[in-house]
Amino acid sequence: MTYVFDAPPQASLAVQNSTARFPVRRIFCVGRNYEAHAREMGNDPDREPPFFFTKPADAAIDTPCTIPYPPLTNDLHHEIELVIAIGKGGANIAPANVADHIWGASVGIDFTRRDLQAEAKKTRRPWDWSKAFDNSAPIAPLKPIADVPSLTNGRIWLAVNGEVRQDADIADLIWSVADHIATLSQGMTLAPGDLVMTGTPAGVAATVPGDIITGGVDGIAELSVTLAPPA
Repeated sequence: MTYVFDAPPQASLAVQNSTARFPVRRIFCVGRNYEAHAREMGNDPDREPPFFFTKPADAAIDTPCTIPYPPLTNDLHHEIELVIAIGKGGANIAPANVADHIWGASVGIDFTRRDLQAEAKKTRRPWDWSKAFDNSAPIAPLKPIADVPSLTNGRIWLAVNGEVRQDADIADLIWSVADHIATLSQGMTLAPGDLVMTGTPAGVAATVPGDIITGGVDGIAELSVTLAPPA
């Protein structure tokens, strides 16, 4: 096949204890999937159907990493999340069958330009400008599902410069991994290489250049991200 210019490199993520890499196709993110976070953002924590937004595949980057503080914002927030990697595609997947479609798991940060998101909400515009920017999804090396101890419980945490800001358990998810991936598959045919970021617990807050952000999900992965001055 001939292209009009060189095709961009395939977005991919590291895999624990392997030189092989996981090719990233799409990134789906679940909103408001922890009650305490829904409350801190001024929303009703009742169990409404899950909703989703996306990030481009190349927003995913390996950790540990150093990234520049992004442009157009003065209010960059961290959101630590359990990340699910899809290895088998499908549509209308039953919750009981979701496990058959999961390749592995990790932990990542859904960086959010909160001031741009607030403006989008106020004007009823899409969230893309606040969520889908360069380097907005740093993710730790993926762990194959056979080595993952649990997707239903385990501490999830994030610290900035050693101070813990987010500290919860993935058991606190409003919609379980099986439930929200099943719901996602009703509206989109999932494919190998898709990532699902499963929502963040309470404690999101602003970061500044020079911050060192660490976090993890117990038994799955840990990450470290340093924010450099704007490019």
